Amino acid sequence: MTTSSGAPRVDPSTGTVVHVVGARQNRPNLPTDVCPFCVGGLEAPEPYSVKWFPNRWPAMPNERCEVVLYSPDHQQTFAGLGVRGAREVLDLWASRTAALGQRDDVEHVLIFENRGRDVGATIDHPHGQIYAFDHVPARTAARVANNWAPKTASELLVAEVEGWTTSVPLASAYPVALELAPQIRVGTLDELNNEQRDACAAALIDALARMQQLFSPTIPYMLWVNQRPTTNRPEHENAWLNIEIVSPWRANNVLRYIAAAEVSTNEYFNPLIPEELARSLRDVRASQ
Repeated sequence: MTTSSGAPRVDPSTGTVVHVVGARQNRPNLPTDVCPFCVGGLEAPEPYSVKWFPNRWPAMPNERCEVVLYSPDHQQTFAGLGVRGAREVLDLWASRTAALGQRDDVEHVLIFENRGRDVGATIDHPHGQIYAFDHVPARTAARVANNWAPKTASELLVAEVEGWTTSVPLASAYPVALELAPQIRVGTLDELNNEQRDACAAALIDALARMQQLFSPTIPYMLWVNQRPTTNRPEHENAWLNIEIVSPWRANNVLRYIAAAEVSTNEYFNPLIPEELARSLRDVRASQ
């Protein structure tokens, strides 16, 4: 789109959807004076535990972009929240999923986090975002159409935590990648009951802790939640809630760059063997 209020552009030769959002050029970038997300800052004038608010520099119009603050502690990480803190974040994610999903102009609610400067985080305070799309993104549609389900191959399995499975995907564009999902199919976060939410929080903390122990507490990552689209289309009925966590690191403090041969062909070359990564992540817990 030409501005944040226009329609997305589509590359006529590849079908790639591009949102042109020039207004986001003015958003804060690693502020050094006052953090807008700390208590007393621009976005959090009052004390909070977890908090959401509309993004001042949205990538899409009509208040379909939100920011979620995980903690008032500027130095905190998601893994450092513990199960109780992660559960608070999950409850907020679920309530925003339900609220945004009721809108007539929303077809898919994407929850995500960019953690670390290597993946483009512009503010260090622990936070994530929510984008409510007015269409179903192609990757989401493809995963649902191909009946994505938790991996059962033992060589790719990392952990089973209270009914949730954590595994390494068979083929990922990123050297480090994990997928978390309930063993019983659920479509969206707001459909999880109390017990399932506790289990989800425990699985998330377990996965992030393993990554930090194997690589570094400062490992950058991208995390997102794949949920069933909010449409009532039959082809979306079998969607399976899952969480993906990926990192561009191929070793401790060694960034793996996506290069020309990959960007130009949409085919990727992964230097880490998925089965070996899964085994290393399994062993992290066993050695504690």
